[in-house]
Parts: sequence; C-alpha cells; structure tokens
Amino acid sequence: MVKWQKPMISVLIAAVPCVLHSVYRFGWRSVAILATCLTAAFCAEWLFTSRRKEPVTSAAFVTAALLALALPPTIPLWIAAIGAAVGIVFGKEVFGGFGRNIYNPALVGRCFIYICFPLSMTGRWAHFASGWPGGFARWTTQMIDGVTSATPLDAFAHGKIVGRLDLLLGNRTGCLGETGTIVVLLGAAILLARKAADWRLMLGPVLGMMGMGGVFWLAGIETVPDPLWNLLAGGLLFAAVFMTTEPVSAARTRPGRWIYGIGVGCLTALIRAFGIFPCGVMFAILLMNTFNPAIDYAFTSLRKANSAKKGEGS
Repeated sequence: MVKWQKPMISVLIAAVPCVLHSVYRFGWRSVAILATCLTAAFCAEWLFTSRRKEPVTSAAFVTAALLALALPPTIPLWIAAIGAAVGIVFGKEVFGGFGRNIYNPALVGRCFIYICFPLSMTGRWAHFASGWPGGFARWTTQMIDGVTSATPLDAFAHGKIVGRLDLLLGNRTGCLGETGTIVVLLGAAILLARKAADWRLMLGPVLGMMGMGGVFWLAGIETVPDPLWNLLAGGLLFAAVFMTTEPVSAARTRPGRWIYGIGVGCLTALIRAFGIFPCGVMFAILLMNTFNPAIDYAFTSLRKANSAKKGEGS
C-alpha cells in the first residue's frame, strides 16, 4: 500500500530532530498536528493512486511532515488537515502524481492555508517552553502559559530585537520546525551524509539572503536588520534545508540549482524589506519553482549548442 523510497526516508529521518524540538518548545500538540497532516495526506493521495492501481508513495509523508513543521503550534487541526490534502491534490496529483509536480506540494498546502485562514497562520503564536522537561510535560504551551508572543520578525517590525543567541538556541516563537536553528542544521547534516540533498540548493538561499539583505542593510533601509540576524530570524534556514532541496520542484541542472537557490534568498530578502509578508520565503520558493523549467531548458539548450559547435570544430 505504501512505496518507500530511500531519499524520502532520509528526509523523514532528518526531520526527526525538528519534531522533537517542536515538542520540547510547544508541547505534544505538535505531534497531533503532524499526525493530522500525515493522515490527511495519505488519504488524499490514496484516492488518486488507488484509481491508478498504484501504491501511495512515501513522498506523501514527506509533504505532510514538512507542512506540519511549517505551521504554527496553535493551528486548528482541521485546518492542518485541509492544508495537507490541498498540498497533495493541487500540488502534486493534478500534475500527474509523484515526480511530475512543478511546485513544492508542502508549500502549496501552506500557501493555501496562509491565504484562506490568515488569522490562524499569523494572528496567534504560542509562547515557547524552556528548561527541563519543557514541552515534554505539556500538551500545549499556549493553554498552560495563557500568553502569546510575536515572532522575531514581527517583533523587529515593532522595534524589538530578539538576541542572536536566543535565535540560535531556539528561545523564540514561530512555526514548529523553524525555531530550532541547531536542529535544522543537524537535519542538513543528515541529508548531506545520506546524499539525499544537494548542498548547492541549501547554500544558495543563504548566499542570496546574506547578499541581497546585506546590500539593503548597508543602504540603511530601516526595515532590514543585519544579515546574520535576518538569516536566523525567519524560516529561511528551515526552507533551505527541507524545501528548496525537494528534488522534483527544484532545478535539475547544476548552474540552474545555483540560480534557483540564490534567487530564493534574494527574493526572500526583497519581500521582507518591501513587502507586507514578515518572512517571504514561501512565496520566494513558489515563484522560483515557476521559473525552474525555463532555467533548466536554457542551460540544457546552451549545453547542446556548445556540444554541437565542438562537434563541428572537430
């Protein structure tokens, strides 16, 4: 009933540290969000694959896991389920199923939730737990602490700065998977060690964000923090490790991957500086997904043209 693929298993393993960190920071409701997304994604894909007499692929679980980690800890479970189903159906199955999607399915689901249920995505953030046992002894930090807190980027917009050390250690609120910088980097190490992701797709967004954000910062634009803080504050690192490396929606040529990754970073910095969206990385990736086929086609055509010229010369 389920076809398990090695690269997808590697992504799920790499996501485990982020899941554990989300439980520690926000309580066991994080697992409920994850389970809801996994169930909804499996059911949505099964409705299509059963008609084709094919098994559900493990990529559906990857889509669900990454979507869950890209959601706030206060998201209603029914909204998470709808997002997972939309991500599978409109992010993958309408294009023909596994391996044919143009856009990252997890981000298609998240974008749908962001547009249709904006208050659930940005209107309320749970306070994070600290110390031991933290969220491991709670169902949800929101219900027990009874407080809400803005994300670092929201706080910056109102003149408040979260320290870099707190950003690094995860002493901050935000979506489930993005708050733990160290565990995200651990996930990156796992993916690279298991050869399940291209390091260019991880490094490109970081370079683009640091470069474009650095230019804006040096220009004295008040809405832009220093490049290192800007890199640590939002969800760019999580997206660089787990979203831009999605093999189907990413560029496939080597130079195309550099352009794709750097483009994601530059667009994220641009949206943060002049747009109305606090983070911007979701829209940056979806925009670059749109152009990846054209980017690959351009470099493939150029390579063929160069090969033809060399053949004529010999």
